[in-house]
Amino acid sequence: MRAILARVPDPEIPAVSVVDLGIVRGIDPAKITITPTYTGCPATIAIEQSIRAALDANGFGAVAIETTLSPPWSTDWISDEGREKLRAYGIAPPPKGASAASLQNQTAAECPRCGSSNTEELSRFGSTPCKALWRCKSCAEPFDRFKCH
Repeated sequence: MRAILARVPDPEIPAVSVVDLGIVRGIDPAKITITPTYTGCPATIAIEQSIRAALDANGFGAVAIETTLSPPWSTDWISDEGREKLRAYGIAPPPKGASAASLQNQTAAECPRCGSSNTEELSRFGSTPCKALWRCKSCAEPFDRFKCH
């Protein structure tokens, strides 16, 4: 089942799967457990529907899908492959293990285009609520960064 779910794209960032982002928390023969990237994520229903369609198409129609908010999703659950896919898509992933850092003690984001750390946050809100808008001072390109949590 993991291989099937690894092909289900995130509805907001189709370059990564729901498995890459760590949204899929548990897989057993009777139930798939998912945790959205934040409470109230508007994509949660779309994620559930995409997973349901993939399971049904592969003969797993009896498998339940359960959404749980506890423990809350963490950027530390993004896989290494997911981090690379995000970077290639133009989104700066937070460093692995950065969820323990507070938002006030946030380190500079690495530009996903040129790799420079000479960057600045322009807004706490990016293209989706779970991302912030940053700009690279070296190549002058704006980019989204996943907020650490």
